[in-house]
Amino acid sequence: MQFESVNEVFTVTLNNTLATVAQFIPRFLTGLIVLLIGLIIASFVKQVLLQLFKFIKLEQLLDRYGVPETKVAERISWTGFLAELARWFVIILFLVPTADIWGLSQFVVILNNLLAYLPNVLVSVLLLLVGFVVGRLVHDLLLASVQGVSGESARTIAVVGQYSVIVFAVLIALNQLGIASDLIRILFAGVVASVALAAGLAFGLGGRESAKEILTKLMKRL
Repeated sequence: MQFESVNEVFTVTLNNTLATVAQFIPRFLTGLIVLLIGLIIASFVKQVLLQLFKFIKLEQLLDRYGVPETKVAERISWTGFLAELARWFVIILFLVPTADIWGLSQFVVILNNLLAYLPNVLVSVLLLLVGFVVGRLVHDLLLASVQGVSGESARTIAVVGQYSVIVFAVLIALNQLGIASDLIRILFAGVVASVALAAGLAFGLGGRESAKEILTKLMKRL
């Protein structure tokens, strides 16, 4: 009697398991098809972006303006990084319905949060690239416009201007990523105050004789 009861429990459990598997297999295949389509589209998007970047010669432009190379295990260009970022954006975009089909509700929430965060990463990378380019332009502009000083002083001023722009771009990029936003705001305010104080002191000390001469002439006229 006890053996028959155990046998019935085992039979019911096995039947329920087989029924659950039979119900899940179509959902699994449907989700797998959606994921495969997403992988194909993601690879296509990456290749299109790489060809577009190659057509507009973006890598050569970045090298021209002194944008540093990205190196991990091997050389990865900025254009390759942007194309890979776009590929993963498409993959995650298709992973959301795939996980929903498979009934992974918690995983869907995580993917939605990641999907909402990826644009911040893209904007931060673009801000860094713009910062490097503008920094190089500021360097060349200062180097060409500074007159009346030695060559070494002119190069120092140009380098300081270039890295000031780069630091500014890095702070904005970190703020865009949401990394220690309050600390970055404090640092940014401190940098601006330091630059203003340094400029005021430099003007005050360097232009002291000129200011004295102007005040003397004014007093004589009065």
